[in-house]
Amino acid sequence: MSKLSNLLQELEKAVNRFEEVLSLEKNDVVRDSAILRFEFTLDLSWKTVKAFLEEHEGVLCHSPKDCFRKAFQEGTIDYDDFWIELIDIRNELAHTYNDALSQSVYDQFPKALQHFKILLQKLIKK
Repeated sequence: MSKLSNLLQELEKAVNRFEEVLSLEKNDVVRDSAILRFEFTLDLSWKTVKAFLEEHEGVLCHSPKDCFRKAFQEGTIDYDDFWIELIDIRNELAHTYNDALSQSVYDQFPKALQHFKILLQKLIKK
C-alpha cells in the first residue's frame, strides 16, 4: 500500500470521527473532543495533500499553508481561503486556551467538516 493510499484511509477515518463528535449534544467534553479531532483531521488533511502532490504532480511542499497553496495552484482543490484560516485556527488553539476561543472555533466546525469531506472526495477521485 502506498503512503498516499494509507493517508487517504486514515483521513477518511478521521473525517468520520470528527463528524461523529459533531453529531453529539454539545457540552464542554464534547467541545474539547471536537477540537482534538479537528486538529488531528486538519493535520492528516495537509499531510495527505502533501503526499498527493508529490505522487501525482511531482510537486514538493513543506508546510500546511504551502501545501494547500500549491494544491490550489495545481488545481487539485478549488481555491478557498478557509483552508488557510483553518491552519491559523489550529495554530492559535495550540498556543492559547480559553472558553471564548474554543466556542468561536467550535462554531466553525460544521464548515470545516464540509471542507474535509470535499477534500477527501477530490483526492480519492483523482
